[in-house]
Amino acid sequence: MSMLTRRRLLSPAELSATAGTTGPGPRAGALATAGAAIAGAATAGGPVAGGGTGADPDTDPTDRPRGALRFPTGFGWGAATSAYQIEGAAKEDGRGESVWDTFSRTPGRTRNGDTGDVAADHYHRYADDLDLMRDLGLRSYRFSISWPRIQADGTGAVNQRGLDFYRRLVDGLHERGISPMATLFHWDLPQALQDAGGWENRDTAYRFAEYADAVFRGLGDQVPVWLTINEPKTVVQNGYLFGHHAPGFQDPQAAYLVAHHLQLAHGLSVRALRATGSAGRIGPALNLHPCYPADGSPEAARAARLYDGYENRLYLDSILKGSYPADVLDDLGADSRLARGVADGDLEIISSPIDLLAVQYYTPYYVTGDGATVTRWPTSQADWQQIYPDGMYDILTRVTRDYGPVPLTVTENGLPQADTLSADGTVDDAGRISFLRDHIAAAHRAVSDGVPLESYHVWSLLDNFEWAEGYDQRWGLVYVDYPTQRRVPKRSAHWYREVIRANGL
Repeated sequence: MSMLTRRRLLSPAELSATAGTTGPGPRAGALATAGAAIAGAATAGGPVAGGGTGADPDTDPTDRPRGALRFPTGFGWGAATSAYQIEGAAKEDGRGESVWDTFSRTPGRTRNGDTGDVAADHYHRYADDLDLMRDLGLRSYRFSISWPRIQADGTGAVNQRGLDFYRRLVDGLHERGISPMATLFHWDLPQALQDAGGWENRDTAYRFAEYADAVFRGLGDQVPVWLTINEPKTVVQNGYLFGHHAPGFQDPQAAYLVAHHLQLAHGLSVRALRATGSAGRIGPALNLHPCYPADGSPEAARAARLYDGYENRLYLDSILKGSYPADVLDDLGADSRLARGVADGDLEIISSPIDLLAVQYYTPYYVTGDGATVTRWPTSQADWQQIYPDGMYDILTRVTRDYGPVPLTVTENGLPQADTLSADGTVDDAGRISFLRDHIAAAHRAVSDGVPLESYHVWSLLDNFEWAEGYDQRWGLVYVDYPTQRRVPKRSAHWYREVIRANGL
């Protein structure tokens, strides 16, 4: 393993900089609030009078989309969640234990010792949450299915009570005119499979394919879009390099074997869907980060290229080109566990044709000549997140330029704020509006330049359990008062409703 790789994997600064989409680094606090960080937050305007459901954009003309940037007819405006972050009901209706149950209940692993045992109680309140989605005007809802709710130990017979919950959810979406987009794996691996080696064990990929087949056959064509693995990179980096996500390991050699098995699981599940004869579409959900040289030196250019290999091409190339990037393989070494773990035919499975690619964008990276990263832009409450809307344009156009016109969907984009419920029952999150406006504008520019972008999903619909950060960070369009589970649409929710109504900005 090269010196660059060692520095990249073991640098404390990387602990926060490589955190995944909804998995911020361990440092507390923000370097700047979103409202202060985002240039041009002219929509701030202070608290807005209104009822208990938040500020109404009809009373604040600055929030109204002006119609200058229209998206294609039928564009899928949506929001996203994941099972462990919102469902709760951790021990109900036959659900088994997941790695996140174990991790979050281990002292010192999450902020304040928070767990997802209750979260936003979506399991019991899903009908009301569906009504919230309808009132927002959502056209698409991206959610995840809890593997241990379907198979308590990750294998064997389907838990019908768990499957029935998702059938009710999907039926409720259709009744409200919202298109379901289901993610098969959003990090909640059954603990029994972890006890048998987890994603280091090649067999886990095959157990995942069996689980996926059961879900495909159980929900059928009621789900038009399936996403296979959510952010394999975050599992690799946060779960196996730095240890601040489940399963909590620090083992660089294991990490990239895990990357291969996650990719293999993706390919096997694509083939499982095809075998059912379903008309559903399928693809992976990758968090992609543009990697820029921090200066004009040749050393920075080379280091940024390799950094991009670990951040992006390791996953994109294997899925869309059927090979792992040579520079990453060389950097890891010929005797790495990844290199030794690739069996004949694996890359053909991994590169099974997909119907779409889900892109999740949060932050850029600026890489110095020695492989470190530097901060160039204001950060959100999550101090790993630099706010740089042009990065959205750059990563979308780069995927189309380098990999061809595969249909794209943005399945996560958002930021956390220290949102508070005002005395008048409103939540004024003007900084989030500015963030979303700028990133949606960047996405529109990409569409105008030929990117086949089909839909955009805000992360997140609801405030939720934010992994290692517990409940300290709020990412939602809808405020959740956790003691009462009351939902309060924030000012950004009302603004987003108008964006959907206008089909643009």
